Amino acid sequence: MRMSANPILRYVALTYTWLFRGTPLILQLLLWFNLALIFPTIGIPGLFEVDTVSLMTPFVAALLGLSINQGAYTAEVVRAGLLSVDTGQYEAAKSIGMPRLQALRRIILPQAMRIIIPPVGNEFIGMVKMTSLASVIQYSELLYNAQNIYYANARVMELLIVAGIWYLVAVTVLSFGQSRLERRFARGAGKRS
Repeated sequence: MRMSANPILRYVALTYTWLFRGTPLILQLLLWFNLALIFPTIGIPGLFEVDTVSLMTPFVAALLGLSINQGAYTAEVVRAGLLSVDTGQYEAAKSIGMPRLQALRRIILPQAMRIIIPPVGNEFIGMVKMTSLASVIQYSELLYNAQNIYYANARVMELLIVAGIWYLVAVTVLSFGQSRLERRFARGAGKRS
């Protein structure tokens, strides 16, 4: 949307990325989780209304906070990847009569993916680690469960080390997948002489 010729779409996209990249993730999680303090009900008056407390569970708050925040970063990475493709590629597709969406799907995106995959992979891995922040809104994720156990048995360091090992396992698996994706999209790029 930021690359759109429509100024309204550009402004909406700019505001979205500015707002969600400019505020801390933990603040966003807390705002979503406590949304009922501002809006006791959500819906259309007269048609349907839902109590916000029953709708905004820790899972929903974590999902919204993490995904909307990550979407702002990913949108900028994708925009940068699209801008990295030479304008001649857009012109060549247009010159052979290819519609804009088809050109984007068949010519531009395959080239941009080489640029997009590494930072999006890094952002995704970072987001997996940031799920630990969801423990502040009582979402039962890895760190929250480790905390509950060490509150009961007082083995703080042991459980923190175990949680760290599980995060390392997850990051290692995701890093392997990311490197496979990078190799797949780098095919045919080769070294130029």
